[in-house]
Amino acid sequence: MSEHPDCALIRRGYEAFGKGDMETLGSLFTADVIHHVPGNSPMSGHHKGREAVLDFYRRLGEETKGTFQVHLESVMVDGRGHAMSVHTARGDRGDRGIEIREGLFFTIIGHKITDIDQCTADIDESDAFWS
Repeated sequence: MSEHPDCALIRRGYEAFGKGDMETLGSLFTADVIHHVPGNSPMSGHHKGREAVLDFYRRLGEETKGTFQVHLESVMVDGRGHAMSVHTARGDRGDRGIEIREGLFFTIIGHKITDIDQCTADIDESDAFWS
């Protein structure tokens, strides 16, 4: 049985993110993509537009001096333009480290990611790490 195209899209995105391949990653997004980040840290908020989302991803690397990485655990789809991923995020920032499970809920239109809602296992821990 072959993988659903929406699963393959999300896996390509994770692979590009892991390699720091912003060109490929950007090609998977609509121009008006939005990534919603929960919490109350400088990283939280609504990153609107392809370049803003890619800048957010670059900033994850900059703020952690290149240590930020995600390990994809699973991808699930509903066959109607939605996908969910679960991953573990790890990184170091100053004298603080983080290892936290997160999930992303994607809306996909025309084989492109148009919306990303991020969830985290511990908002307080995430806020403390990024603040």
